[in-house]
Amino acid sequence: MRLVWAQECTAGEVAAHFEVTRPNISKHLRVLREAGLVTERRDGTRRLYRARPQRLAEVQAFVASFWDESLAQIKSSAETDARRRS
Repeated sequence: MRLVWAQECTAGEVAAHFEVTRPNISKHLRVLREAGLVTERRDGTRRLYRARPQRLAEVQAFVASFWDESLAQIKSSAETDARRRS
């Protein structure tokens, strides 16, 4: 995601940073595109990928809501235990 955050990159440019084959990078990019986390723009035969920060913010908020709920449950459980000990 960091590679395509600020600029468009081809799958080959992304693959150059990893010890993974280009077809595997393309599969990862396809999954990210299908999830709405990156966009794909065609320039002739090239496919350029770029992150969608607004969509990532939505995902972050969604995941954070689970974290907030978990923390609230932990807090409630700790408070209940403290009351029982008193």
